[in-house]
Amino acid sequence: MAAITMVPGACQAQPQKTASLPNIIYVYADDLGYGDIACYGNKYIKTPNIDLLAKEGIRFTQHYSSAPVSAPARCGLMTGMHLGNSYVRNNFEIKGTEREAGQMPIPENTETIAKMLKRAGYVTGVIGKWGLGSMESTGSPLKQGFDFFYGYNDQNHAHNHYPSYLWRNDDIEKTGNPEFTVHPKFNASATHDDQEYKQYMGPKHSLDLMGDEAMKFIDANKSKPFFLYLAFVVPHKALQIPDEYLEMYNGVFNERPYIGGQGYTPHPRPYSAYAAMITRMDQKVGLVLAKLKELGLDENTIVMFSSDNGPAGGGGVDAAFFGSSGGFRGMKGQVYEGGIREPFVARWPGKISASAVTDHISAQYDLMATLGELTGQKVEKTDGISFLPTLLGQQARQKQHEYLYWEFATAGGQLAVRMGDWKGVKRGVSRNPEEKWAIYNLANDPAESQDLAAQHPELAKKFDGFVSKRTQSHHAPWNFLGQSMGSN
Repeated sequence: MAAITMVPGACQAQPQKTASLPNIIYVYADDLGYGDIACYGNKYIKTPNIDLLAKEGIRFTQHYSSAPVSAPARCGLMTGMHLGNSYVRNNFEIKGTEREAGQMPIPENTETIAKMLKRAGYVTGVIGKWGLGSMESTGSPLKQGFDFFYGYNDQNHAHNHYPSYLWRNDDIEKTGNPEFTVHPKFNASATHDDQEYKQYMGPKHSLDLMGDEAMKFIDANKSKPFFLYLAFVVPHKALQIPDEYLEMYNGVFNERPYIGGQGYTPHPRPYSAYAAMITRMDQKVGLVLAKLKELGLDENTIVMFSSDNGPAGGGGVDAAFFGSSGGFRGMKGQVYEGGIREPFVARWPGKISASAVTDHISAQYDLMATLGELTGQKVEKTDGISFLPTLLGQQARQKQHEYLYWEFATAGGQLAVRMGDWKGVKRGVSRNPEEKWAIYNLANDPAESQDLAAQHPELAKKFDGFVSKRTQSHHAPWNFLGQSMGSN
């Protein structure tokens, strides 16, 4: 049974009845590591509002993304399926016009959190990065249960925090920013003066535009239950932030300009820019909390915060300096802990006890089951288990996962299974189908540094059994395990 630290007098609330459905706000960062915020141990980056969510709510220490990269992580979050059953199992870019470009679309008949909550009577909105299909495709957010969409639907488009346009529902809306690429050719002989850096800026930063839209959405729907999926696009590169936000980090870092060579745009103060992007996102979280209090919605709104995958280096980002992986092994694109273990905090005054910390083992594909239980909606098909009992301090009725599962076709094919304190990892499976499991005890070795496979051959057999339960993907390159493991 997972341990949980609670303050005295923990509330033992029951799930809400239909007549008093709570508002739900889920804030999703992009490439934010477990160690990138203060309440998870960061020594440099200021995140007072996310820290407040943890102080006035609950902080999870063993919460996982559904995938180590963006599109499949978002698919798992929205559909409740792990990577062995998910429709999207890796990033897959589709090129074309603005209306056609995007990621592999999920089918129109896909069950999503938004569709489920609409049936329960919610107004649904997504602001930020979608990444599950272009506006022309079956994966458009407007075909997947959302009443309102504002932001990026294409992940490549979202690399630029000063976009020349964003989507408002089904229409392109110009921002007033100039058009430019955030993937310029590296020129080591350039002057790298202020003018060079400023060519990758504009009058309107997407984070500010999204924050403004979030305020409008909450205002417009204050009299009815709403679900707001607020999918911010920071701290994903490129490093871009208005100059005034760099000032809060004046003198903090001994840094040199990033002049290029690792992709994305140059920046004169890359450490300050990375920290400021996260702090600016934190300020938007603070504005959301203030708006809820202003409208008297605070006690009837659950606010959650997490990130899609682990941190990414390159492009001027020094993830090692910031301890972005939280001391865990690996980063974005890897099934080690650093690529998939995520921060997760949740606040709901009067329902979630303050300053609670839980080591309940959970994943983002649990969210559908959790919100289904919260709102009284039946979830027909999911790999998830509701963690609502943990949120409400009802540990005695919290069900546990037999195992969590990941597969990832990149880097030679990767597999990971977590069963209790045990973690199995395989890499290079597509190159060597006989690749053996590396097995770690996360309770004693959270950094996955000591392979105990030789001492525990029985665990390898169990992990193989879990892998055999996966289903074949519709997309052949994602079936790197072949037909020998996994059923149709």
